[in-house]
Amino acid sequence: MAAAAREAAGAAARLPTGTKDLVLSSLAGLLLSRRDYVTAENARDVDKALDEGLPASLIDRLRVDAKTVDEMAAGLRDVAALADPVGEIVRTWRRPSGLLIGRMRIPIGVIAIIYESRPNVTVDAFALCLKSGNAVILKGGREAFYSNRALFGLIREALARHGVDEGVAQLIETSDRDYLYELLKLNDYIDLVIPRGGEALIRSVAEQSRVPVLKHYKGVCAIYVDERADEEMAVAVCLNAKVQKAATCNAMETLLVHEAIAPRFLPVMLRALENAGVTVKGCARTRQIVPGALEASEGDWSEEYLDLVLSVKVVADIDEAIEHIGKYGSKHTDAIITKDYDNAWRFVREVNSSLVLVNASTRLNDGFQLGLGAEMGISTTRLHAFGPMGLEELTVTKFIAFGDGQQRH
Repeated sequence: MAAAAREAAGAAARLPTGTKDLVLSSLAGLLLSRRDYVTAENARDVDKALDEGLPASLIDRLRVDAKTVDEMAAGLRDVAALADPVGEIVRTWRRPSGLLIGRMRIPIGVIAIIYESRPNVTVDAFALCLKSGNAVILKGGREAFYSNRALFGLIREALARHGVDEGVAQLIETSDRDYLYELLKLNDYIDLVIPRGGEALIRSVAEQSRVPVLKHYKGVCAIYVDERADEEMAVAVCLNAKVQKAATCNAMETLLVHEAIAPRFLPVMLRALENAGVTVKGCARTRQIVPGALEASEGDWSEEYLDLVLSVKVVADIDEAIEHIGKYGSKHTDAIITKDYDNAWRFVREVNSSLVLVNASTRLNDGFQLGLGAEMGISTTRLHAFGPMGLEELTVTKFIAFGDGQQRH
């Protein structure tokens, strides 16, 4: 499979933009016309997961309904509408010798993506890899076996319709870990591995792989509600960040509140969270203001709950908030709610997460939400890509030069 992907990668890099867009548009049409088939296959996975007693958060990520299919189709059309990054000249400059230097975007080559639960990743990863001229090897989790197989069948059908080498996309169906570990040793064929799932999966892939790995281990996302926050906005934004989809890596896990507004803000905020089913673990000052909160332990500040649980801390000022995020955060997504221009910019400059937001929910750290069409995942490694990986992040740049006889002496 890896050898076939390597051979197909050259063809993928040369595909005309029009052909790539036609494949993506065809796949969008196939998804919509066979929505019932996709949701029925997904129901087989969900039923099996329920029978096995898998966690509710995993089942939530696994489930595909009609709306999910519509969103996948919309994502494909968005990617088709984006500019093709392959061949783009990013920058040019001329040397004193007259030599014209440039940097050109080219595909990475062969990308293996290993993911859990979310069947939509099968479609998103294929779309982004095809549009950026890469071949992709897809390895979904066993819990999404029927869903991934159904979606991959539609991918192959769309490729065949437009005469594209089917080797540009391949699906590994076995759940044998040894098989996967052998794949991760094939650095002569595979250029990049992107694991997308829980911390255990990502650490396992990083430890076993001889191929470079782009990853994030945790999404310990914090929102700091500043002394000069619009408190009504803060309640709405924080509620969205925690409860809109709690089992995601960009959901808020820690709420930091300036001590000056904590006595009036926390009772309102915690009541809204409680009404949404959230369990709150607070520091001593939080529990003085809202006695019903549970006691937060030292380990809670760095915990990725992926559930309706939240850690809350009262801080003295923005300095303590930034220090807390630097010590306990995961450099994934953090936000400040404030009307203070200077504090907003200080937070943006000093909190070095993959996305830093002002007056907006952490749930917005997503390729589709940020205008990338879709994403391959969110990288917190700062090597090559940092943040959501869209089309540009699935390319690298090579140097090109034009001269008229220049030589080195």
